[in-house]
Amino acid sequence: MQPTLSRRLILDPEFRARTDVVLPDPAHLDLPERAIQFGTGAFLRGFVDYFLDQANRQGRFNGRVVMVGSTGSGRDRTINEQDGLYTLSIQGLKERERFEENRVIGSVSRAISSQGAWGEVLACARNPDLRLVFSNTTEVGITLDEADDPSLEPPRSFPGKLARFLLERGRAFDYAEEAGVVVIPCELIEDNGDRLKRIVLDLSARWGVEEAFGRWIESSVPFCNTLVDRIVPGKPTEERARELRERLGYQDEMLTACEVYRLFAIQGDSALEQRLEFAQADPGVIVTSDVTPYRERKVRLLNGTHTAMVPAALLCGHESVRAAVEDDLVGAFVRKLMFDEIVPTLEAEGAEQFARDVIDRFSNPFIRHALLDITLQGTMKMRVRNVPTIRRYAQRFGRAPSAFSFGLAAFLVFMRGELQASARERGLRVPPDDQSDRLREHWEALPDRTDEALRELAATTLSDQVLWEDDLTSIPGLLTAVSESLIRIEGQGAEPALAALLEKDAA
Repeated sequence: MQPTLSRRLILDPEFRARTDVVLPDPAHLDLPERAIQFGTGAFLRGFVDYFLDQANRQGRFNGRVVMVGSTGSGRDRTINEQDGLYTLSIQGLKERERFEENRVIGSVSRAISSQGAWGEVLACARNPDLRLVFSNTTEVGITLDEADDPSLEPPRSFPGKLARFLLERGRAFDYAEEAGVVVIPCELIEDNGDRLKRIVLDLSARWGVEEAFGRWIESSVPFCNTLVDRIVPGKPTEERARELRERLGYQDEMLTACEVYRLFAIQGDSALEQRLEFAQADPGVIVTSDVTPYRERKVRLLNGTHTAMVPAALLCGHESVRAAVEDDLVGAFVRKLMFDEIVPTLEAEGAEQFARDVIDRFSNPFIRHALLDITLQGTMKMRVRNVPTIRRYAQRFGRAPSAFSFGLAAFLVFMRGELQASARERGLRVPPDDQSDRLREHWEALPDRTDEALRELAATTLSDQVLWEDDLTSIPGLLTAVSESLIRIEGQGAEPALAALLEKDAA
């Protein structure tokens, strides 16, 4: 029986002598806790924790991170059972050559559940060594919850938790300048740092806390706007996991797969760069005066394409990004989205080359990125990532983009819920979408599924400002294009409807 990954295992001289896994220096496992991250998910494990691990190996950060879980996933317990250790399996192409590295990440000290141990989280705020705060709570996470309360254990929202955490730290150190920390959100929201800061200050005003808190935030606690880019599917396929277990020689319940490519663009000046000691350890970290060009290119071309293509690919029977992109029909749809409808709307330099790189990343033969996983909070992603592209295309060309319109129609069909129910019956985990009930209610209100009823469905959903914070029927031609695609998908099936669209556009 194989041993489980643990501190004891990687300190074993015999194991260290025989393994080809890249292990942390034993001394790194006792470094002080200098960062905290809100989130225990795969992305942070394959991104932030990787960069901190990389910096420790070069003697640049010399600290570890405390993970804070809030979803009840149980990952915090598993992480602690493995002494904060997990294996990052990095696979892909590097300079056009196959690259694979299995690395034990040693930058995590422990994990805490905010639901069951909020006092321990607040104790971290009082740690004099703390320097950095990271987060990745999806686009839904950075929102104001007017009902939040500092007396709750924990507060309801992520900004509420962060505001209470920072309040605890400020009070513990009498709002000293040197006690300030750098807040680095990794959510894919434009101006994510500025937005998070506004909510924290808004909450503190609502809570009636002392004015010194706001002054300290303004003077000593930078909130960074960021752009993050790395595909981190997380858990490998069972076949791949078995293969890795044999190669690694141990069990790892937190085994995490990711691609080689990574980009962490952090907005700030030279003074901030000096505070971010980890930033010099990896070429994937860039401190820049403006992250907008990086963000625009990545969110529209990589994330926006993901969001637009996933419902259509699922309806066409695919399960992974690679399978969808390599399919003749769906692959043509993806290329149309990227090169015909996104690239022409971007001002960012190198957009077309970046799009070609993204196609290669989607086709990475070493990573199985499940389409279903990408549906997490899909409505919010559609609003944040794709509605701006649709509007910009219509403004530039005077009509709605046909591929995006099809993707939106496929999204409405997907959100009816049959595919999700089928996935659950097969034992698959279906990620949540906070607007799923509202979208299903639109479907349930239909008297039938005639063409006229489907047009009415398209009209009511596109004009629903709770979903979009906008009336999408005001975009020229969008309602007609979505309605036509919706009727075709319902009448013919997704594949024939997509084939008809591509044939029509080619003609």
